[in-house]
Amino acid sequence: MTNEFFGKEIKKLGFGLMRLPKLGSEKFSPTDLEQVKEMVDLFLEAGFTYFDTAFVYGTSEEDIRKALVDRYPRDRYTLTTKLNAFMMAETEQAAKSQFYKSLERTGAGYFDFYLLHALMANNYTKYDKFHIWDFVKEQKEKGLIKRFGFSYHADPVLLDKLLTIHPEVDFIQLQINYADWENPTVASRGNYEVARKHNKPIVIMEPVKGGALANPPKEVQKLFREYDPNASFAQWAIRFAASLDGVMTVLSGMSNTAQMRDNISFMREFRPLNDDEQEIIRKAQRIMGHSSAIPCTACHYCVDGCPRNIRIPEIFAAANRHIGNGQTAQAIEAYRQATASGGLASSCIECRQCERACPQHLPITKHLKDCAALLEGK
Repeated sequence: MTNEFFGKEIKKLGFGLMRLPKLGSEKFSPTDLEQVKEMVDLFLEAGFTYFDTAFVYGTSEEDIRKALVDRYPRDRYTLTTKLNAFMMAETEQAAKSQFYKSLERTGAGYFDFYLLHALMANNYTKYDKFHIWDFVKEQKEKGLIKRFGFSYHADPVLLDKLLTIHPEVDFIQLQINYADWENPTVASRGNYEVARKHNKPIVIMEPVKGGALANPPKEVQKLFREYDPNASFAQWAIRFAASLDGVMTVLSGMSNTAQMRDNISFMREFRPLNDDEQEIIRKAQRIMGHSSAIPCTACHYCVDGCPRNIRIPEIFAAANRHIGNGQTAQAIEAYRQATASGGLASSCIECRQCERACPQHLPITKHLKDCAALLEGK
């Protein structure tokens, strides 16, 4: 199924390039470019065109140049990237230079879609201070950006304010998934309704909640399997997001060809959730609403700058194997691997730089204490 936005037919699955496959297990291991090329080929052959990267996604922009831009005509795909004015930009010049660096890294010539990255209550004023709104409008006038918007991680009140101040925004990128639909911290439903009120096309990020919904709690797994034993758990999550009105595309941060093939299998000929499936999702939401698992999406924004080099997302993932699925032995082994080079949960000094960077607004220092007690016996 496709939708028409901005005069283009855009299918409802986008390739999120944040979690590309690696040749090793470490964060800075080189990208498995041959596998990425295969994933790009499968994606395009199935008729999908939307690729999403960002300046702060490590080598992602260079990787997509090698896997996509250098191998396909420019009219075969649409490319999106983002400018982050708070993570890697101490000055206005540094922030604006990201745009030109992204053009250089990708070799794309122009960007079909461009985003101000991860606006939150504690950083959105920096985009005003650095005159980034005017800057991207200037690039649009030059033809270097076709459409621009922003990705967002805060409450509906601020979103309404921003869209009222900036009606020129072409689209918005929101975190939406069935587990966070009524989560007051993420506010998926509230933000979705604000975007619809302003009639802005929506790109959905984190539909599988950083992979967490590919392995939901056992009660939810049972619920899904009883209805359709052949459907992957990720399928339920992505189809929920794609079934919402006003959605331009749903980003899936696919990390290997198996995930790509699975997503293509049900999104090539997308069908919205039927009434029975919507009711099953509501039951899953009620179950997830009582889950004590740590709702981390593994974006890794919290890791950069940690003075103790704590691999926070990996530690939380290890803890969730116990909390969400009761896999105690597997949780302890995953924690051992995550802390093999140091950075124990108990080594946190509570500087809270991680919490300032977290798009999910998690109480990370508290969770680390809980993880230490659970996995270190402290």
